[in-house]
Amino acid sequence: MIEFQQVSKHHHGQVAVDRLSLHIRAGELLVLIGPSGSGKSTTLKMINRLVEHDSGKILFAGEPIRRLRPEDLRRRMGYAIQSIGLFPHWTVERNIACVPRLLAWPAARIRDRVDELLTLLQLEPAEYRDRYPHELSGGQQQRVGVARALAADPEVLLMDEPFGALDPVTRLALQDELLRIHRMSGKTIVLVTHDIDEAMRLASRLVLLDGGRIAQAGTPLELLTRPASERVRNFIGRSDLGLRLLERQTLADHVRPGAPAGDRTLEALPADCTLREALSTMVLHGVDEMAVGEAAGPVRGHIRLTDLVRAGAWLK
Repeated sequence: MIEFQQVSKHHHGQVAVDRLSLHIRAGELLVLIGPSGSGKSTTLKMINRLVEHDSGKILFAGEPIRRLRPEDLRRRMGYAIQSIGLFPHWTVERNIACVPRLLAWPAARIRDRVDELLTLLQLEPAEYRDRYPHELSGGQQQRVGVARALAADPEVLLMDEPFGALDPVTRLALQDELLRIHRMSGKTIVLVTHDIDEAMRLASRLVLLDGGRIAQAGTPLELLTRPASERVRNFIGRSDLGLRLLERQTLADHVRPGAPAGDRTLEALPADCTLREALSTMVLHGVDEMAVGEAAGPVRGHIRLTDLVRAGAWLK
């Protein structure tokens, strides 16, 4: 879908991106992460030519992006940023409809698309369509920003620290929404974040940049269990590796046969919940084992606290 071939970029004589080669596959949710100044935002902005690369080649759907007019390229890519950038004197509907209007979509199609996206992002169209940005919470504004980025059904969604200014509860809710949208749409999403927990939670593949180069690329589980260097291990967070590993695994692969021997009055844990969620629940109830089952279904087996401890500690 998107390919960087030995791409470099300099800012004021300083290297921002250094001979970067990277293939972003269609349908993946790729997260760019790294310390400040690592080149992650510059890399993202080069994709839609908000920043022009100095050397090398960037391909989009097999075609060099410099053969495309910037405005044509950007209409094929949604773009969502931390500051949202909603037009304050435009309604929610008009903000979302910005690009479809530029593309001269019929009015009925635009209205249907606005309603579809508001519903997708859990904003009731009748309630929110005619509101103005100042009448929305920060989380609601960010949802509208994502809706606007998706309005023209772009081939790629680019997101630069989209949830960075939100409180933790709203941030988690919008991360869930993004994962749901990705599962439903299968769109290619490239997201920049400085938050390692957000990166681990969202990414189907992570690219850790350092000094404009790739320090390591792989699935979150690969970076957790097989860091390429001490610098990678330290960036991920050595002290939190166990909990982050639990976040990447579900109960389905750790179920013991049979019902638990202890308290059977507790509701069974769903087989698709993460080991970290299971650990929190067991600590909350003060138990060392719990039943595991399906939603509204029979008990599949049980999990023990010692299983969770081993799962979070085996890599050390």
